[in-house]
Amino acid sequence: MLSENLKALRKSKGLSQEELAVKLNVVRQTISKWEQGLSVPDSEMLLSISEVLETPVSTLLGETTPQPEIDDLKTISEKLEVINLQLAQRKAAKGRLLFWLFVTISAVIVVIAFVLKGLGSPYMSWNYNDPETAIIATAFHSFEWLFFRVSPIFFTGSIIGALLTLKNA
Repeated sequence: MLSENLKALRKSKGLSQEELAVKLNVVRQTISKWEQGLSVPDSEMLLSISEVLETPVSTLLGETTPQPEIDDLKTISEKLEVINLQLAQRKAAKGRLLFWLFVTISAVIVVIAFVLKGLGSPYMSWNYNDPETAIIATAFHSFEWLFFRVSPIFFTGSIIGALLTLKNA
């Protein structure tokens, strides 16, 4: 809500992200992150933004009717807490997704390794005089050869990734 309102108000005033950033003494990337909803300005910065864009803070936060508040900073802080909580929940969800992705990759590698070991290179006894059999056997051998050389790297990477994202799971 804040991100969409900030972008709409900035554009309605004819300001670029760079121009708004200069007026607020921040870098353009900060404005971009606010407009994408990746971060939120603190309460003091919201006041500065409202002054630069000549609009009430309540409009920035999405309220359609301005309501007189005794303590505007307290209200703004409460709304920012809600926004920060939503951002934290998104981050946690991404962390859980990454954790389970790494765990799944590790499990798939282990299953494929057991299947290949269990098969015991059956293509060695195939008739290579038949072109179709020869092509399939060569492809199977190439896959097996490549898998057992590359999979330890991916397996180690996925275990490390799972351990690093464990706290977010």
